[in-house]
Amino acid sequence: MQGRISKRAVDALICPAGHDRVFLWDCDLAGFGVAAFTSGKKTYYAQYRTNGRSRRIALGDHGRLTPDEARSQAKRLLGLVETGVDPIAQRRAARAVKTFGEVAIEFLNQHVATKRKSRTHAEYERLLRVHLLPAFGSRRMVEIKRSDIARFHSALVDRPFAANRCLALLSSIWNWAARRDELSLADNPVRGIERNPERGRERYLSSDEFRRLGETLRLAETTGLPWNVDATKANSKHLPKSRRTVVDPFAVAAIRLLIFTGARLREILFARWDQVDFERGIIHLPDSKTGRKPIYLSAAALQVLANLPRIEGNPHVIPGEKPGAPRSDLKRPWSVITQAAGLHGVRIHDLRHSFASFGAAASMGLPIIGKLLGHSQPATTARYSHLDADPLRRAADAIAGTIAAALDNKPIADVVPLQTRRS
Repeated sequence: MQGRISKRAVDALICPAGHDRVFLWDCDLAGFGVAAFTSGKKTYYAQYRTNGRSRRIALGDHGRLTPDEARSQAKRLLGLVETGVDPIAQRRAARAVKTFGEVAIEFLNQHVATKRKSRTHAEYERLLRVHLLPAFGSRRMVEIKRSDIARFHSALVDRPFAANRCLALLSSIWNWAARRDELSLADNPVRGIERNPERGRERYLSSDEFRRLGETLRLAETTGLPWNVDATKANSKHLPKSRRTVVDPFAVAAIRLLIFTGARLREILFARWDQVDFERGIIHLPDSKTGRKPIYLSAAALQVLANLPRIEGNPHVIPGEKPGAPRSDLKRPWSVITQAAGLHGVRIHDLRHSFASFGAAASMGLPIIGKLLGHSQPATTARYSHLDADPLRRAADAIAGTIAAALDNKPIADVVPLQTRRS
């Protein structure tokens, strides 16, 4: 059937009994048609020939599309055919593109699980589960636009660190897929999105704070720390007010080692006795956040290790409750100790920053501090450069001294006359 496709003509089109559908082909635009089905549904189509085959592609249902809207779509598709493009093949190729969720799971299983550390894998998995998959999981990768990501990033304004980590992870996933020729590296939609400013969270303990921490550690491993009664609990008034808490000596030793070495928490907790070289004063870690790493032991750190007993059947310096396993964390003892020492808000990782800050203040040089901390990049150590005050102070004294001498009309330096050569 052929005629002018208009709203009146489409509304009047009915599939006759004994047929599953009937077509009305437009007399003005060749290849543009509408089909009426026995169910009453009516769908617009574009029909064309490519490579000697007749192809038909659905444009949309009547009601959702007006005849004029369907005609515009048909013109566009049929125009593509004239340029050699097959719209059906193009649509199938687009549908074959994986969703972000599919690519993200492959990225975790094939890349992160085999080439990154377990903590990195866990963190990526958390960011995906909590933030990225709910937002983009069902979207095809090519459908994710820069504007979508910008809105997502802005929505996490109250969590600036998490927002930036999500951007970095999304970009990594895209680039990984691009290296497998699934996407274009140049089309990465994360490019050009400005990250949130991140304020450093470093906290440096002062000498007085270290003094209080030392006193608290001595109490914790000997007579015990005063036990704080939680007044909000029903039975708290019946508990003895003189009760004291003695902290596990291995936990106290771990904190001391963190103070004296500047090592990361898990580097100390997972260290084993067979990695400790007392003669050279080094703990040889076969693996760390930055790969193989030596932890250099001062006399104070060696004394801590020398005083620790070894638990039979457990190779770890800081043993845990499970047989043969290391201690998993220091959250509870650290909370008790910092509360007793009045170091509210101080994190265990701040001990590492404090170790570096004392080294910088003593003008030991950033390369040395970086080696002690096990930094793989000089830029990581550069955060402590502002603490290296002695060279700056000496420079300020020299400059100000010269200016002061000029102000007071005093000689800036002794002038030694040059001797003339005798004839």
